[in-house]
Amino acid sequence: MTPEPLDAIDADLRAEADRDRDPDVTPEIGIIMGSDSDLDVMAGSETGREGAYDALTALGFAEQTSYADPPADRFTFETFVVSAHRTPELMYTYAETAADRGIDVIIAGAGGKSADLPNMTASIAYPLPVIGVPVQEKSLPSVIGMPQGAPIVAVDAGKSYNAALSAVQILARQHEDLRERLEAIHADRQADVARVSRRLHEDGTPQFKADRE
Repeated sequence: MTPEPLDAIDADLRAEADRDRDPDVTPEIGIIMGSDSDLDVMAGSETGREGAYDALTALGFAEQTSYADPPADRFTFETFVVSAHRTPELMYTYAETAADRGIDVIIAGAGGKSADLPNMTASIAYPLPVIGVPVQEKSLPSVIGMPQGAPIVAVDAGKSYNAALSAVQILARQHEDLRERLEAIHADRQADVARVSRRLHEDGTPQFKADRE
């Protein structure tokens, strides 16, 4: 009998947690979201701001899509849709097995006024760090409203890019090459600001504004 889709994912996660795998081939970061409608915020879109996927791939991470055939890249991440309200059992399994599957940090995004996925994941996965991403402004109070003793790190609404940078900052404490990659991407941003500053100063405000239009 073919298992139901949710049962199959649950079984895969639990089987992976039971395997004895080299930590170098397991994903360091897990990205979960409450719905695929959150994907443009969590991954980034061509017409909007960059997201967690953009940040991680820019830092040399590869997305792991198969446990049997992981990427050759040293640092990887995985992505799932996990709804706290529609699939609570899957949320529990994901969070409960994350550490045993090699995950070091979870980035969890959810939208709506009742954005419970980051909070519940943080409670179940504790002490694994969870970085919450409110997908919408109205999700912010829900994500940051954890009681004392039940911690979660959170970024501003829609800024999953920052969540990814924070996740890599956590990992960089143990991986020198990740620290160097973070420093390089920060230096690039500083150089961009310097180039804009010089153009504005040398061209003057009217010309600068005209060139931007």
